Amino acid sequence: MDELTTRLNNIPGAYFAFVAGIISYAKKKPERLRRIMGYLNSREDLTTSDVVHFVMTQPDFHEDGLSLRESAEHDLLAATEQ
Repeated sequence: MDELTTRLNNIPGAYFAFVAGIISYAKKKPERLRRIMGYLNSREDLTTSDVVHFVMTQPDFHEDGLSLRESAEHDLLAATEQ
């Protein structure tokens, strides 16, 4: 993870939420870390936008979040509990 952190922080314009978000995604599965490191090592001129786009287009990107329906149900439940 240290190598990933260093690579991300060395991208021009890197910011805390960018680095934290990519690391959080990569930590979930070893394959994610391998794919991201492969992408980072494939080009020297990457921007933060390039990396975010790469991660967002991964087939498993949405596995960690709530689906739209689950999110709406969560919001509805939270509103009724107040």
